[in-house]
Amino acid sequence: MKILLDADSCPRPARDLVLRRADSLKIRIIFAANRPIPDSNIAEMELCPATEGSADDRIVELAEKGDLAITRDVPLAKRLVEKEISVLDDRGRIFTSNNINELLSLRNFAVGLADSGLGMERIANYGKKELKTFADSLDRLLTKMTRSKN
Repeated sequence: MKILLDADSCPRPARDLVLRRADSLKIRIIFAANRPIPDSNIAEMELCPATEGSADDRIVELAEKGDLAITRDVPLAKRLVEKEISVLDDRGRIFTSNNINELLSLRNFAVGLADSGLGMERIANYGKKELKTFADSLDRLLTKMTRSKN
């Protein structure tokens, strides 16, 4: 089991939490990004070319059944769910085969609205509430995954 983190878009508090959890559980962690991520000395770093989707492609390539991926990228999450990878976003939402198509449709609709100039402005809030929700979901998933591994 390993944790694959889409590190370009993951907020620092969530990255730090994942690093602490992976270290305490002795789980291999891999950051994939188009730029070096500071303070990631525990994680392996997959530095990907600065081309569209290169980090996503690398995460999919490295992912194996039994792994956990963390990303807020819904199209990437769909690719991983199709490979039977557990996927979580940095706000605690778990992507599953039961919800991924609906979430992708909603994402595509929102992108279409934004492309037409009708989208809502994004607010990049990431505070204690979001981090706690993420931590709770991460802990539940890791507990479930480490139990099923044994």
